[in-house]
Amino acid sequence: MVWIKAFVAGFLATLIFHQGLFAVFYLAGAVPAAPFNLTPVPPLGVPSVISLAFFGGLWGVAIWAIAGRLKGALYWLGHVILGAVGPTAVAMLVVFPMKGLAVSAQTWVGGLILNGFWGLGLAVFMVLMAAKVSRQS
Repeated sequence: MVWIKAFVAGFLATLIFHQGLFAVFYLAGAVPAAPFNLTPVPPLGVPSVISLAFFGGLWGVAIWAIAGRLKGALYWLGHVILGAVGPTAVAMLVVFPMKGLAVSAQTWVGGLILNGFWGLGLAVFMVLMAAKVSRQS
């Protein structure tokens, strides 16, 4: 059950924390693309933001497996750091080149900030759902 909560937390953190901060960046003129992109993406034709949230859910499960046992300040810091580094590294080293998108220092910094905030959102939602890692998992 905790893994479903981790997926839901990652999904919601994408829609609220990641896209929320992305909206702030967009309104400030820091990024050219608008948040909550509804453009259909292959292969299923789901809106881009839903696809992003799905992968946020998968990342939520992976990060919870690593940081879910942490306590106190390490819990929060672990989620922020793992949230910042993991998804950003995969995006910049795999996803962006596959899509033909430019990778620069600005995209790295922006990715680290957005995804670190997403990691904070993941931690918040896991606390709100009172998720606990079982001793047997």
